[in-house]
Amino acid sequence: MRPVLPEALEVVRAGALTTVQDLGRPGHAHLGVPRSGALDPAAHRLANLLAGNTADAATLETTVDGTAVRALRDVTAAVTGAPCPVRIDGSPAAWGAPVRLPASAVLDVGGAVEGLRSYVAFGGGVAVRPVLGSRATDLLSGLGPAPLDAGQLLPLGVPGEPPDAVDAVPLPAPPAELVLPLVLGPRADLFTDAALRALPEAVYRVAAASNRIGMRTDGPPIGRPDGAELPSEGMVLGAVQVPPDGLPVLFLADHPVTGGYPVIGVVPADRLGAAAQAVPGTPVVFVPVHGRPGPGVPGPQPH
Repeated sequence: MRPVLPEALEVVRAGALTTVQDLGRPGHAHLGVPRSGALDPAAHRLANLLAGNTADAATLETTVDGTAVRALRDVTAAVTGAPCPVRIDGSPAAWGAPVRLPASAVLDVGGAVEGLRSYVAFGGGVAVRPVLGSRATDLLSGLGPAPLDAGQLLPLGVPGEPPDAVDAVPLPAPPAELVLPLVLGPRADLFTDAALRALPEAVYRVAAASNRIGMRTDGPPIGRPDGAELPSEGMVLGAVQVPPDGLPVLFLADHPVTGGYPVIGVVPADRLGAAAQAVPGTPVVFVPVHGRPGPGVPGPQPH
């Protein structure tokens, strides 16, 4: 376990929903525990890289309106994910690059200009107590630390080597439209051929009720046959479940591990980062993939 330097950060402004996230706790689905972890893993990994951390170090995941923290010792920080204004003691600072926070300075991560979720890494990583091998906040099971509160103190790990200088950092922009490959199954056979043929032509929109558990949609209902409810069965990350209203729900990091509504298909895990940044109202198209996906479209990942 990494050494911990206690009381390294003070939360000045918690934000609407700021949580501690790492790469999650896979391998516990048989215990009823979701994977959890950063919803946009690429942005999380990049923030850690810029801060001189390994990919598994814990970051802060903000939602919509950012957060602000005071450094209680000198520390390197980096902000990635949803583009947003970054300020240190009121002065503009770089987004997508390492910045140095002197002791007592306040890092203010502003509201997302595009997308939903920003990631804030600190040298050494946020070193809250791990649960089942992960520091991730799981909103469904309640495992991990609670979302941040103003006045809270956060420990950091001991920082590693300073990050190498970079000229530019490639990072996809938040999506104007989500086009998601859908590996059909395991319950696609419960839907009519007409419903499956119509699916790639249907345009959904991200619903405001979406959260870390799942991305809900508004749009044309997918026709379900009578009696399509099933006994509870396992759900994987990226499963697209069709509840009785016919509006697909894409399961994200904090999803339940069992469910009784039919899963029409699974979105490959490496395509879910874009869903994490899709604001309500973003158009969504599911493109069915029959059988094994082709090159560039990996199959569903294990939980």
